[in-house]
Amino acid sequence: MSQPALTSYQGDVAAYWNAEADPVNIRLGEVDGFFHHHYGIGEPTPGVAEAGDEAVIADLHRLESAQAQLLLDNLGFAGGGLGPAHRVLDAGCGRGGSSFLANQRFGCRVDGVSISAKQVNFANEQAAQRGVADRVTFHLANMLDTGLPAGEFHSIWNNESTMYVDLHDLFGAHARLLARGGRYVTITGCYNDVYGQIPSKAVSTINAHYECGVHSRRTYFAALAANRLIPARVLDLTAATIPYWELRARSSVATGIEEAFLSSYKDGSFQYLLIAADRV
Repeated sequence: MSQPALTSYQGDVAAYWNAEADPVNIRLGEVDGFFHHHYGIGEPTPGVAEAGDEAVIADLHRLESAQAQLLLDNLGFAGGGLGPAHRVLDAGCGRGGSSFLANQRFGCRVDGVSISAKQVNFANEQAAQRGVADRVTFHLANMLDTGLPAGEFHSIWNNESTMYVDLHDLFGAHARLLARGGRYVTITGCYNDVYGQIPSKAVSTINAHYECGVHSRRTYFAALAANRLIPARVLDLTAATIPYWELRARSSVATGIEEAFLSSYKDGSFQYLLIAADRV
């Protein structure tokens, strides 16, 4: 498995994720074997914060799984649902949790791509252990130039991975891969243009922590429109994600970044959105 061509920045991002072993990703995934690299939505179980560490870990994982299922709820093709005949792409797949959920739910063929060899190897081992390696495959590839066949994908998603790339480049690449009528979905944090022309201090702290570059809300819609991706649904999940962050801040897997998320969500400088768009 050869490393794809990367810019200096992309090489740094790959190195970051190759070295990553954050308990907030590993311990939560160990609850049921679905390893995610995103945050959660919904209300914690009443009283869970006082119920002990294992109960908190399980509830945090339940909330991140709810986020993944909401994303999958919005996938489709030409107005219809996905099935075994369809092929989908998990762009920035992490350790593959959402890919396995998609295959389990729809029976579809799934390709995942990541520039982290560590993540790709882990995810392919998971596919073999689950007995779905013939339907779920992970590639060491740049999501801006995957090498996958144009026009063959019925759905593509990014789950909290768009902040590592230029959106015009990303959506151009996705538009080439999607069949006409295909569906693109992202769940992402973006900074609120109403706040100002640059990210707030809290959002800048998030950028530094994850070595990423959070985009503005308007940049998403401008880049989608420029690449024949027409928004079909937009959900503001900001209020729905705050309880997850409040619970995580009190947990054993807190990383220290929780306050930046909470303060920026609450002061309105940062938003958590789901955007579903159709390829025309």
